Amino acid sequence: MLLLTLHICLVVVFSIRILLRDDLEATSRLAWFVILIIFPYFGAGLYWLFGENNIGQAISKKYHAIFDEMRRNSPQLISTKQQNESQIDLPYRAAFAYATSINGFHTLPDNRAELMPDADQARARLLNDVEQAQHNIDILYYIWLADHTGINLANALIRAAKRGVTCRVMVDGLGSRQFVRSSYWQQMQAAGVQLAIAFPIDHPLKTIITGRLDLRNHRKITLIDNKIVYCGSQNCADPEFLVKARFAPWVDILLRFEGAVARQMQLLFTSDWLVATGKTALDDLPSGKDSISDKDSIATQISTNTSGFAAQVVGDGPTERKDSCPQLFVTLFHSAQHEIALSTPYFVPDHTTIEAICAAAWRGVKVSLIFPQRNDSWVVSAASRSHYRRLLQAGIAIYEFKNGLLHAKTLTIDGKVSYIGSTNLDLRSFNLNYENNILLQDSELTAAIYQRQQDYIAQSIAITQQQVEQWSVLRRIWQNIVATIGPIL
Repeated sequence: MLLLTLHICLVVVFSIRILLRDDLEATSRLAWFVILIIFPYFGAGLYWLFGENNIGQAISKKYHAIFDEMRRNSPQLISTKQQNESQIDLPYRAAFAYATSINGFHTLPDNRAELMPDADQARARLLNDVEQAQHNIDILYYIWLADHTGINLANALIRAAKRGVTCRVMVDGLGSRQFVRSSYWQQMQAAGVQLAIAFPIDHPLKTIITGRLDLRNHRKITLIDNKIVYCGSQNCADPEFLVKARFAPWVDILLRFEGAVARQMQLLFTSDWLVATGKTALDDLPSGKDSISDKDSIATQISTNTSGFAAQVVGDGPTERKDSCPQLFVTLFHSAQHEIALSTPYFVPDHTTIEAICAAAWRGVKVSLIFPQRNDSWVVSAASRSHYRRLLQAGIAIYEFKNGLLHAKTLTIDGKVSYIGSTNLDLRSFNLNYENNILLQDSELTAAIYQRQQDYIAQSIAITQQQVEQWSVLRRIWQNIVATIGPIL
């Protein structure tokens, strides 16, 4: 009788809490009800730990205060409305304007970029830029491993700090927990590299009580002298990815940008740095020849340089407007006139995103989706495949990459627009992780990214409607069960 009463109380109390949440989608609400009814004790504990995107009022206020200050101090880079929209072709202006609404980074001209040929050359080029740095280096990674890539970068930063370059390094407390405990972290600190940990996990109980343990900083940013920024899916780790070696190699994409988007990315990095260190924006804006605090210099460069392409940074996270990330993808899909090509390792989108990508295919847009054949998450693998039948019925081409774990997050539209960075098409990236991306319009660079996507397709198998129809009943049931609880994963 006591257990039955406890069962009923748990279900009723948590159900009322779920019903009171206006921000919760119907699918998520239903998923929580299913878990609570079938597994009341487990479900109640799960909801208490992971049910609400509570990052803590103090952190949320800090982020909003920092962005307000940056909008006042650097209106050429970040403001409350879109600017320079005439540089974007008419079909895509709504998407760029929506991206601006997320945190204020608007379209800027005079950007240039190179797509790195492969992982080895990407790492070599990045290390060379670090070695050539004259003023400051800012780095943020979700995962930093003590392998060849991680050690080489740590040593390069130590050398840079010793020759007088201001070096700031930040890593996520969970993704880089092993590196933070290594001797290389201590060696960087001893050499004068400034270090910070985003969302540390050394006091997990406090984090659980005041916020949420699995809210992470998933960004991947490398900034050199406020002029160069590397953006893409690549963490600070070898392709062999020792922590999950059986899925190796991890196949990533990385671009080297120069221009105004580097200064926007500098602001995004600074927002994370200030929150992690507890410093104030006025005390900690970077200095140097091309400092973002030099507003007159920036204004002159933006107004006089018209070469290069138009682009803007998109920084998303749990302190931004809810669902802004999937809504941006939906807007981008709606803007497509001829073709969409997308690669992502984790495909567990919400209902609206699935609807938008199917709608694009139904109206005649050629849509290609590229996923890894073997995923490091069995949950994601099952949930992703639960959508295959519907995607194929809409005429969407689905490819599964065979040669390792395809970790590249790429989106190209009509051979003109690209969206590149750290965001996956899953609910974790949509609402839980801090992400960084660059949205751009440039036919030449988009063609290079599109060709890389075609290279992925050449190393993939095409999934057909016939193959999906031959899946066993048990497999289909299992995939749909996982997809049902997908909104809470």
